[in-house]
Amino acid sequence: MIIKPKVRGFVCVTAHPEGCAAHVQEWIDHVTAQGPLQGGPKKVLVIGASTGYGLASRITAAFGSGAATLGIFFERPSEEGRNATPGWYNSIGFTHAARARGLYAQNINGDAFSDDIKRQAVETIRRDLGQVDLVVYSLASPRRTHPRTGVVHKSVLKPVGASYVNKTVDTDKGLVSEVKIEPASEAEIADTIAVMGGEDWELWMNALSEAKLLAPGAQSVAYSYIGPEVTWAIYKNGTIGLAKNDLERAARHIDSLLKLNGGGRAFISVNKALVTQASSAIPVVPLYISILYKIMKAQGTHEGCIEQIQRLFSTHMYHGQTPKFDEAGRVRIDDWEMRPEIQAAVREIWPRVTTENLAAETDIVGYRSEFLKLFGFGLPGINYDAETEPHRLMP
Repeated sequence: MIIKPKVRGFVCVTAHPEGCAAHVQEWIDHVTAQGPLQGGPKKVLVIGASTGYGLASRITAAFGSGAATLGIFFERPSEEGRNATPGWYNSIGFTHAARARGLYAQNINGDAFSDDIKRQAVETIRRDLGQVDLVVYSLASPRRTHPRTGVVHKSVLKPVGASYVNKTVDTDKGLVSEVKIEPASEAEIADTIAVMGGEDWELWMNALSEAKLLAPGAQSVAYSYIGPEVTWAIYKNGTIGLAKNDLERAARHIDSLLKLNGGGRAFISVNKALVTQASSAIPVVPLYISILYKIMKAQGTHEGCIEQIQRLFSTHMYHGQTPKFDEAGRVRIDDWEMRPEIQAAVREIWPRVTTENLAAETDIVGYRSEFLKLFGFGLPGINYDAETEPHRLMP
């Protein structure tokens, strides 16, 4: 079949298998161009490994450090005549590329929140790797079935305490409008923390520790975002921000656990605002990203997922480096985004953006391009008018 992008709201419902593989290869090429990651990880578990920062972490570990990787993800496989999700194709592309380099690459597709997937991961690590020296926790899910209670928790992207009104953009139609979001209830806040907070990260690390699968000195990292004041009501001070606060609580607990295990560490890396499937769903944020991209590209400081994670690994975790923490104990690789002159430029542009001047004042074209690349579209060298087979099996 011929596969073209079909965008509905903030998601593309189609994905191109060759395009996704080409996108993965672009990231691999970036990592290999930086040279070997001295002292890098050798046996890595990535929880949430199929897209975004999780996929970038897996690629950086494998192709920067020659690491064996086990990837956990929850993706819809392809069927005869039906697309898979892009994460499925990404993972196939990664697995083929890693094994072609002689690297161990194994995958588990299923609900990472469940006890069953944790058991499968424990058994796989015990059988194939012995222990892991890095655990990356990079889950982004709208819901979680609690493994103990069976309760299904659904996250919401809402402010806390008061309604929130600001500009947003329909990135598909290019319409700038005002959005009003009502505040979350106490139940919605609790549900969002249950889905996006730190409890599941703790359960994973406890399971690995109890099974003695953490190598002495092992590290674990989870990813977060803070952003500028213009996004705080919906992000930092909203439901998702409260969940991220709980993630930081979990990081402190896991850090104590790992320090007892040969001097390891756990921490939160605060990353830059980027086009991801998760960020595209957050009101206000896509408009901010479109403005930010225009400014940072002009300054020559723009980074994507793979550049961010390669910089994290090479300047904070390995390569003879140690993490540089802020006052709250977080690593900040959003530092270039949060430079005063960058944020001053955002504040100057923000109030004057309209539907009519969107293309001139922002990098909405770059936003759309990056968004479609998430689904394997717009990659050079791919003939999108050619027939392709959507049904691909995981190797």
